[in-house]
Amino acid sequence: MNKTIEKELFELIGDNHQMTSAETPMRPDAFIKTDQQKMSTIEKHFHIIMEEMGLDMTDDSLKGTSHRVAKMFIQEIFSGLNPANKPKISVFENSYHYDKMLVEANISFNSTCEHHFLPIIGKAHIGYVSSGKVIGLSKLNRIVDYYSRRPQVQERLIMQIFNELKSVLDTQDVIVVMEAKHLCVSSRGIKDESSFTSTIQYGGIFNEKENRNDFFNLIQQEK
Repeated sequence: MNKTIEKELFELIGDNHQMTSAETPMRPDAFIKTDQQKMSTIEKHFHIIMEEMGLDMTDDSLKGTSHRVAKMFIQEIFSGLNPANKPKISVFENSYHYDKMLVEANISFNSTCEHHFLPIIGKAHIGYVSSGKVIGLSKLNRIVDYYSRRPQVQERLIMQIFNELKSVLDTQDVIVVMEAKHLCVSSRGIKDESSFTSTIQYGGIFNEKENRNDFFNLIQQEK
């Protein structure tokens, strides 16, 4: 590809923040290195970044920062990249034969914008109707947390959670709403501190407006 065209295409994609897939874009060799090897490499490179910004890396307050950042990236805020960290989700028979909507609202999540590596902070609201299976309430939180702990865009994040719930619960009758504040909007660029982003994904009975409205009414009560 012509380098000028390639550069223009890269800048266009960067400006428009396109999402290329519902799956997190990962290299085939993403897990050849151990977590410890990855942390060692990140630590070295982040040390260089801090030095390039003019920081004195011999200062007591700064000399451990690159190590802490590397550990945080791999073991905490991006731990959802590794399938080994996926929570074990058990479902149970709906022995009570409860056939109405179940809603868990205000599930807190912290994610990271993949375009600027700044935080995305928000709430998720989940509803589903059992097809014969039910899931422990804390597992809903764990699913949200797992997919949040990656570099993300909110559209992909909600789709990953939605698809996981459909698969685990073996039903199309799932609805997910996510509301979030993006620090890439509030702390840089336009610096708008009041705006937030909402996304919604649903299927099955929630294609009917009446059922969506019932869900909205329930989550509004919890705000």
